[in-house]
Amino acid sequence: MWLKALLFDLDGTLADTEAQGHRPAYNSAFKDLGLAWKWGPKLYRKLLNMPGGRERVRHYVEAYQPEHGDQSVDELVEAVHSAKSRHYAKRLERGKIPLRPGVRRLIEEAKALGVQVAIVTNASRASIEPFLAHAMGPGLIDKVDLVVGSEDVRAKKPSPDLYELALERLGVPAGHCVAIEDSDVGLQAARSAGLTTLVTVNSNTRKQAFDDAVLVVDSLGEADMPVEILDSLGADVGCHVIDVPFLNSLIEPPVSG
Repeated sequence: MWLKALLFDLDGTLADTEAQGHRPAYNSAFKDLGLAWKWGPKLYRKLLNMPGGRERVRHYVEAYQPEHGDQSVDELVEAVHSAKSRHYAKRLERGKIPLRPGVRRLIEEAKALGVQVAIVTNASRASIEPFLAHAMGPGLIDKVDLVVGSEDVRAKKPSPDLYELALERLGVPAGHCVAIEDSDVGLQAARSAGLTTLVTVNSNTRKQAFDDAVLVVDSLGEADMPVEILDSLGADVGCHVIDVPFLNSLIEPPVSG
């Protein structure tokens, strides 16, 4: 098999963490801190153009200039991020952020076929660890070979640094891997690292442009929930679910002669 590793983004890809976790957690954090702020879906989609949570809060303060008292911007960013992380962890503990369709199936299939699995995310450890513990659990996280997050590199996505570090640690060249992303920012990072990239959209990213993706789908699919192909770069693609043989076919070089 040509495919040696699958590299999954986390937020929006493994689970719809932005809509079901981060955004409500931010709004709860604002209440805790006495801030009369509220991030609705439309505003939050704009803020997702920032590469991480701290960057989103800073951009919001500087661009929208909401009332925030006497705290410095640096103090405010850290206070909001800390409170948000606590609320996000609570939502995970309560089972409010399930895995997206096909995620568990594909990870289990990859491991059974000897394909390495990595999680490559802009998220911080404060967000990664409760997600691994509660959304994935020990039965699934034991099948993940590598996790790299924002603290591991200088530059987050759309920089390719996270993916390049993951490839180095896995010991696999980009041509033998597929990245699975949900956003244009993640797609840019993966393609800059030389990775064939499949995009599985969610409510926050469905209208983004994914010109460099090998395939754009609505989910990874389940037996009772077939994949909807949104863009296949003009190719005639037919698949019921996204599985390892199908991903292998996206990158395996044609047999000559």
